[in-house]
Amino acid sequence: MPTAPADSEYGTTLVPTVTPFSNGSVDAEAVADLSEFVLENGADGLIPCGTTGEFASLTLDEYETVVSTSVEAADGAPVLPGAGHSSVAGTLERIGVAADCGADAVLIVLPYFHGANDPAGNERFLRAVLDETELPIVLYNIPSCVGQSIDADLVEAVADHPNLAGMKDTSGDLTHLLEIIRRTGDDFHLFQGWDSQLVPAVSMGATGGINAVSNYFPGMMAEAIDAAAANDIGRARDLQLNHIAPLFNTSLEYGFAPTTKAALVERGVIDDDSVRPPLVELDDDQVATVRDVLGETLGVEAE
Repeated sequence: MPTAPADSEYGTTLVPTVTPFSNGSVDAEAVADLSEFVLENGADGLIPCGTTGEFASLTLDEYETVVSTSVEAADGAPVLPGAGHSSVAGTLERIGVAADCGADAVLIVLPYFHGANDPAGNERFLRAVLDETELPIVLYNIPSCVGQSIDADLVEAVADHPNLAGMKDTSGDLTHLLEIIRRTGDDFHLFQGWDSQLVPAVSMGATGGINAVSNYFPGMMAEAIDAAAANDIGRARDLQLNHIAPLFNTSLEYGFAPTTKAALVERGVIDDDSVRPPLVELDDDQVATVRDVLGETLGVEAE
């Protein structure tokens, strides 16, 4: 029988929030409104400035605005901003900004563009950040964007570092995630980032999820995690197969930030679905598809 997700000071349902824009600039009011919406509707904490939050398209000043606004709106709920950068110095700079804003922890990625010329280089990078960080670190494994995966050997090598809290795995490789669970202890918080594998991951001991779909259906995602942890297989399977998977697959096809923003506009949470280049907004046919998929799920949170 599966056990409940490991206790985490950050909760089990964390939302990688989008960054709303208005007239080309960060819309701080909309950042706050979205933060309040997800926390009032079932989420435990916020992950601003991640992949869905278009972190790579933000200036450092904009990054500070998004993080500080999220912390204020969270009103004590955990906030774990992304702090991804391709250098140790750049990563630590963003961690410093996040710390000054009152964040609780940060997510970091392996260097992108220039990968390690030897596997030891990735451990050297992580330890350089872990040794100097001002905040607890959650590793963020997203090989489709970074170009390389945080392999199980590397996770095991650094798992006992006092500044490492856990990992978000968005590899889509359930076998890899299960290997991380097997090699790490109860104090290592592993979050599933591949929405269509949320229930299987939690059923096997993952702490919870950090999922784009939770921007607009936070309560449903929280219920799926709770059902999987409680061995309520029927409810967990229904939510995963009939609701989460179709929503995730639509995001996978059209792009996570554009699809999530379109869904949030449809739900009346934000007013503007604009994204920054190289991303583009969904066209009318794609928005219609999102509307149809949302319509099949609306009401699930109230059941």
